[in-house]
Amino acid sequence: MFGKLKEKLRKVKEKISEKLSKGGKEVEEVEVEEQEVEKPVRPKEPLPPPPEKPKKTVKRILKRVILRKLSPEDLEDIIWDFEVSLLESDVALPVVAHVRERLKEELAERKVKAGEDPKDVVNATLRKILLEILTPREKLDLLKLVEEKRKSGQPAVIVFVGINGTGKTTTIAKLAKLLRDRGFKVVIAAADTFRAAGIEQIEIHAQRLQIPVVKQRRGADAAAVAYDAIQHARATGADVVLVDTAGRMQTDVNLMDEMRKIVRVSRPDAVIFV
Repeated sequence: MFGKLKEKLRKVKEKISEKLSKGGKEVEEVEVEEQEVEKPVRPKEPLPPPPEKPKKTVKRILKRVILRKLSPEDLEDIIWDFEVSLLESDVALPVVAHVRERLKEELAERKVKAGEDPKDVVNATLRKILLEILTPREKLDLLKLVEEKRKSGQPAVIVFVGINGTGKTTTIAKLAKLLRDRGFKVVIAAADTFRAAGIEQIEIHAQRLQIPVVKQRRGADAAAVAYDAIQHARATGADVVLVDTAGRMQTDVNLMDEMRKIVRVSRPDAVIFV
């Protein structure tokens, strides 16, 4: 999925760059560069001591700069292709709409100087927009979170969500090892009851780490598994519950409803998108 999306993004960047290089509207601008120069002071008769300091004047240098810029009309067909590419890659519609509007804001009438590589401009713009979406609003220190919950006498609950094949289960195993090595008592909830072998996969990781797993049969209520794991953690004095969930797309209504139920029942201290 990500490989195809990356390829589509590359094609969109090339289209925008081509527009800027060839089809963009050429404009001419005049830059005014101001430089300070020292102007000597002519001595007066008689010369008063001490001598007066030289005064500085501003010298203006005019430069003619050729630029290119994209009009909103230039962007329409490019952005349409970009929207289709994102939707074909199963990107959520609200995200697509946000990216579309931000591209218009950033690139419409964007001036590119002669000698400036349009691809660099497009790369920087797309990177900026995607980081706006992917960057968390606030930083999360998981070790600090778990420690604070331990002091309160309650286990920290962390739910892992994401689409298929991004490495949620492996990420849980890595975090479980880190927490265990730091002296925390960990419980894993095998709440991926949808995917074939999902429970067995997390069990193998847990056995290697010697960490207890709370599970039910495949097809069981995932929220009930998370609830049982939290109750087990409270009963055994565990410090943290890591909840594994099934990978899902935002278009799968049933699995999205299941995820909302897991969050509603477990009331997690953190939800991590992998």
